[in-house]
Amino acid sequence: MAQQADDHAKTYEAFRDAVNMTAAKLGAFLETEESRSVGQKAEGGEATGHREGRRIVTLLRTKKSDLTDDDYAHMAKVVGYVHRHLKQGGPSETAKVKDSPWRLSLMNWGHDPLKDD
Repeated sequence: MAQQADDHAKTYEAFRDAVNMTAAKLGAFLETEESRSVGQKAEGGEATGHREGRRIVTLLRTKKSDLTDDDYAHMAKVVGYVHRHLKQGGPSETAKVKDSPWRLSLMNWGHDPLKDD
């Protein structure tokens, strides 16, 4: 049980580092056309990243003590995606990053690469 608590603590910390947008900012972004314009869509439906963004908003709004094992597993998935996507790198010029599909896709997953810490 202590190992699971340690794993959960590490996952929570990694999630909070990877997801640098607030629930309110992410929720507002998900309402935009830019958010809906990127990502893989199955048969014209909602993109995977957009659906993930809605789940991330819920996770951000959930009290830490109320998070389930499934929530922690999902948080680890989000961390993995953000890290992989960041390693791919975006446009080399900052001016081109702002409206790039690379940035918009990351933002659907709760990470804005242009956000100052």
